[in-house]
Amino acid sequence: MNVRYFRMLAVFGLVVVVGVLSVVVFKRMQEVGQTQEQRQERQTPASSIHQDSWPMYRGGQQLAGMARGTLAESLEVIWKYKTEGEVRSSAAIAGGVVYVGSGDGSIYAIGLEDGKKLWSYKTEGEIEASPCVLEGSVFAGSTDSFLYALDAEDGALKWKYETEGKIMGAANWTRGDDGRAMILVGSYDSKLHCVDAASGELLWAYETDNYVNGAPAVEGGKAVFGGCDGLIHVVSTSDGNEIGAIDGGSYIAASCALAEGRVYVGNYENVFMCADIAAGEIVWKYSDKDYPFFSSPAVGDETIVVGSRDKSVHCVSRSTGEVVWTFQTQGEVDSSPVICGDKVVVGSGDGRLYVLGLWDGKEVWSYELGRPVMSSPAVAGGVVVVGCDDGYVYAFGPKR
Repeated sequence: MNVRYFRMLAVFGLVVVVGVLSVVVFKRMQEVGQTQEQRQERQTPASSIHQDSWPMYRGGQQLAGMARGTLAESLEVIWKYKTEGEVRSSAAIAGGVVYVGSGDGSIYAIGLEDGKKLWSYKTEGEIEASPCVLEGSVFAGSTDSFLYALDAEDGALKWKYETEGKIMGAANWTRGDDGRAMILVGSYDSKLHCVDAASGELLWAYETDNYVNGAPAVEGGKAVFGGCDGLIHVVSTSDGNEIGAIDGGSYIAASCALAEGRVYVGNYENVFMCADIAAGEIVWKYSDKDYPFFSSPAVGDETIVVGSRDKSVHCVSRSTGEVVWTFQTQGEVDSSPVICGDKVVVGSGDGRLYVLGLWDGKEVWSYELGRPVMSSPAVAGGVVVVGCDDGYVYAFGPKR
């Protein structure tokens, strides 16, 4: 009788212990889950940005203007940094640092988390071109005719390369057959220049019949860019030889965007077009009002979004060029839009930064900066960085 009693007591004790341990483990799991959720809620836009980057104009070599991730429904200013000139340069974001030029002639490196200056480098001209960040160097052109290579860490000059005209468009990059990095940049000397990224030595130069205002897009061993000679030029990146030229109808100030063997760009006579590079032919044209396109397009999976000097943002079908929607602002839209998830972000000459729905073009959010926004947004990790004619660089993050 005593033996049976002690056995029952032992079993009962074991059940109690197991039950207590189960409760402890369950509560601990709840606490861990809550901690993870709380950490996620407390995560700042700046910390999430390190998972992403926007290292050059339009985000990548094809100049497609597509950002990874999503944008919040409402944004707020997380910091702003004052330069001494209009900021029409579009920012690059890499390694937690914002790189941007200013009309005061300087290239700035600004901490993404706090908006504090890390360094600046002064040139002899204004800088409207967007920097390109590659392998520890920052490449940017100036209206003083030089292309500069600076150390990304401290802004020290590595080299500078002189063209024979001002540089307004961003640099792009590619690799040679030997694997070395090469920098491509257009100039008002009517040439596209290709230099060695490490030394600044000229590798080749391709001459057109007029200014090269925009940036070259790069894909599949080809550099594609519009010229003020009215042509879409297709050039071999290995040797600078012409592959082809497509009649653009009028001079082209905007930068081209590339996707799957097609080029998208607008001209000065209010024609936005899609051309097949291999065929050398225009596939479709879109024209609305009698105003030129200076904005460069964002290329989505199904649609193209571009600004115009008719004060509107236009969205057209990527396959046919048929209009999907238009959004009217109160100023010229030279700013180039960026597609991020189901939204579009773009600046306007009316002094506002807009976030629009990609599918219907309806305004989701806007912010009044007070002066024209000619700079194009840089978007990474849900944070938007843009320059303004008031001399400030602004960073916007999700509203908390």
